[in-house]
Amino acid sequence: MRLLSLLMLGGLLSFILTSPLQAQSIERKLTYDRDVIYGHKAGMALTFDVVRPEKPNGAAVLFMVSGGWVSMWAPPETIIRPTSKDANPWEQIVDRGYTLFLVRHGSSPYFKVPDAVSDVRRAVRYIRLHSKTWDVDPNRIGVIGGSAGGHLTLMLATTADEGDANSKDEVERTSNRIRAGVAWFPPTHLEKFLKLKQQFPALEFDTKKIPDVSPLEHVTSDDAPVFLAHGDKDELVPVGESEAIVEKFKAANVEHDLLVIPGAGHAFVGDDMKQVMEGTLGWFDKYLK
Repeated sequence: MRLLSLLMLGGLLSFILTSPLQAQSIERKLTYDRDVIYGHKAGMALTFDVVRPEKPNGAAVLFMVSGGWVSMWAPPETIIRPTSKDANPWEQIVDRGYTLFLVRHGSSPYFKVPDAVSDVRRAVRYIRLHSKTWDVDPNRIGVIGGSAGGHLTLMLATTADEGDANSKDEVERTSNRIRAGVAWFPPTHLEKFLKLKQQFPALEFDTKKIPDVSPLEHVTSDDAPVFLAHGDKDELVPVGESEAIVEKFKAANVEHDLLVIPGAGHAFVGDDMKQVMEGTLGWFDKYLK
């Protein structure tokens, strides 16, 4: 079995992404838009990459590139390959016809969790504003992430707004609403994770802001539908994190589903990942197609 380690960032995101789910050789005619700038801060650019399939279905999926709220760069052609003998999870999304956006945010230790949340909100606004550039429907945007990226996905699903009509920045005047979210083993209330701030410097911020960046505190009836996947042996982010927000979703009548993988820890491999991807792709197909 071939393992693709997309991001190995110490703790809050050990993405061990598997595995040959398709045996035949795959040829992809892809278009890559690299390092699209969606904002600036601290003298630096905020960027994402875009990968477009040959036959796009008009919907977008944004991958929150985040582990421990650290965002790392890799050439997009090494993540979604033009030629392969199998299809990793991100390639499966593109092979389904979705235009994939690899969204990066300002990383710790300099930037903290509230900064990352602000960045990805801006990314959604930018993509909606410029959606015609990539021939995607601004009302058919999905978001996916794991661990810290799952937390950011849930923040986008639960705290969206229509934009600030009084802003001088046209990006900030644009909605950041998404149509669907997928969150794998996400933290949902950050107060429980402050003990890990030495390991994850992004958690060193004013504790008064914890409710602002904890999706468990923001569930309302207008939230985007969310699919969650979590291993019941996850010792870093316990499955109770997903179970807690599911209870909130139920109370608010938010469309949701939770897939609990018996025996899985803070990663999915092999048949577990196959099951998670079936749920993930089915969720996006239901709400984005």
